[in-house]
Amino acid sequence: MIVTPIHSARHETAPRSAGGARVSGPGLVLFFVCLAVAGVLSGILGHPALMIAGFLAGFYFLFSIRVADQWEKVAVLRFGRYRGLRGPGLFHIVPVVDTMSRYVDQRVRVSDVSAESALTRDTVPVNVDAIVFWMVWNAEKSILEVQDFQQAIELSAQTALRESIGRHELAQMIADRETLGRELQRILDEKTNPWGITVQSVEIRDVKIPQELQDAMSRQAQAERERQARNILGQAETEIADKFSQASNTYQNNPVALHLRAMNMLYEAIKERGSMVIVPSSAVETMGLGGNLAMATLGGSKPAEAAAPGA
Repeated sequence: MIVTPIHSARHETAPRSAGGARVSGPGLVLFFVCLAVAGVLSGILGHPALMIAGFLAGFYFLFSIRVADQWEKVAVLRFGRYRGLRGPGLFHIVPVVDTMSRYVDQRVRVSDVSAESALTRDTVPVNVDAIVFWMVWNAEKSILEVQDFQQAIELSAQTALRESIGRHELAQMIADRETLGRELQRILDEKTNPWGITVQSVEIRDVKIPQELQDAMSRQAQAERERQARNILGQAETEIADKFSQASNTYQNNPVALHLRAMNMLYEAIKERGSMVIVPSSAVETMGLGGNLAMATLGGSKPAEAAAPGA
């Protein structure tokens, strides 16, 4: 089983505390301002202690002034107790006394989840790739209720994906991916809502089956099409036979119509093919043409030849 997350925001995995490496720009500026002011006053008044005081003040501002981006929230803990959320923008903490959780990105994020060799309801091994779109709507719950919400979502999505695969047949998964995605979204949203996280959608990106099964399915589809073609051909033959049966009843009761049809067939054969046509004398007598048979080509007419009776 493989889970490949796509991290959409910076600083998502490592928690940040008050003594962390994330120093804000305003805090750094205040640090140098305090040093500069202390240096000037120390030079004017001639008290080296001012330089030490300025350094301590700058050091305090360096780690007490923090900045959260527009899409970020962070929880502040004082002696381990939750004090509230901070951000976005500039905020202040007391170094050593206050600590911070990691910064929570509240934008929509994407996680790529895969389920390898999962069995469908009809016991077919498949590899399924899915994409989960989710976001943190309550940063307080996501920080206090779960230790690592991103990992929890990825593992939950993978488990739900494998369970959903087991409840569907292969044909249903291939033909109706949207239904499978909506089912996964509902399952995950019910699980993650108490964490302050909502799963907006789940998209099934790919369903892979073994090559041997692909060949078997291809042969099955080909056989099904051949069966349909033969059924259509048989239905056409039945309709033609019905038409011939109706025509025979018409010709039986109307000899003139049969005579005209025979003459038309002979004419069409000579006109279309432009070759010699040999007709039994009995057919000629039936059509009332006497002992001669007309032969014609596309380029002109030639003397008729008649075959012996019964030829």
